[in-house]
Amino acid sequence: MNRDEENLRLLAIFHYVVAGLTAVFAMIPVLHLAMGLFLIFGASHFKGQGEPPPAFLGWFFVVFASVFIVLGLIMAILILINGRCLAKRRHFMFCQVMACVECLLMPFGTVLGVFTLIVLSRESVRLRFGLSPNAPGPQEPPRV
Repeated sequence: MNRDEENLRLLAIFHYVVAGLTAVFAMIPVLHLAMGLFLIFGASHFKGQGEPPPAFLGWFFVVFASVFIVLGLIMAILILINGRCLAKRRHFMFCQVMACVECLLMPFGTVLGVFTLIVLSRESVRLRFGLSPNAPGPQEPPRV
């Protein structure tokens, strides 16, 4: 196995790991979601203990926590797909774009995104994806 094959294999594995970590960290706002649901539905149990909090405060927690959870899980799925594309040597442009997006996820995504961009910039790796050395995108297969 040569250097490019080994690098692409390792990048695919690291993408799977970072996708798992991203999914785990995306679940942190579940605490805020639970707190928002408690403020909405559980506040009626405290009627005799003073003024309950306003309902919009609970909805604020629910909406923002839900958005962060969904966006985090979408990002984790996209990173997982990117790892699979690297393993299969498919969708070169998608791999490059996702490597750039991963740079926003500090610290692991940044390191993984930079190394992915470095490996994908090699001409020998472009050839493994079925691209010509200097072409910007996928080429049509030769017609027989």
